[in-house]
Amino acid sequence: MAAQLIYVVNGPNLNLLGRREPHIYGTQTLADIESATAASADNFGFSIDFRQSNSEGALIDWVQEADAKASGLIINPGAYTHTSIALLDALQAASIAKIELHLSNIHAREAFRRRSVTATAADGVIMGFGAAGYRLALEALKSLLEHRAATQN
Repeated sequence: MAAQLIYVVNGPNLNLLGRREPHIYGTQTLADIESATAASADNFGFSIDFRQSNSEGALIDWVQEADAKASGLIINPGAYTHTSIALLDALQAASIAKIELHLSNIHAREAFRRRSVTATAADGVIMGFGAAGYRLALEALKSLLEHRAATQN
């Protein structure tokens, strides 16, 4: 059986991981996280398409593309978490399994970061576990996809 494709979409400033506020986001780079996520994905029977953009429009395009091509989506919207109704609309339109992911616990951060406008469109949210959150998101997607398959039969 072919591996199920999972899109992993990362938003603005995540390209700066490893040097941007390491006391909050950790010391791993996005490339480090991509490598670890790809290895974990293989263990779950997934293949990943791992992407990052600072552009809201690109993130929206990728959510729409994921809905057409993938079984699931892990999205770390970055700062768009708190502001992007357009990204929320794209996520709501997507019928695939979706996990919102944050490296830090947004509820333990500044007041303006505590609200996620995009989370309502996700099947679940994982936050506060640093880079390990990507593996946890894959595990959650595996469970969601198995549950969906079982309820369709």
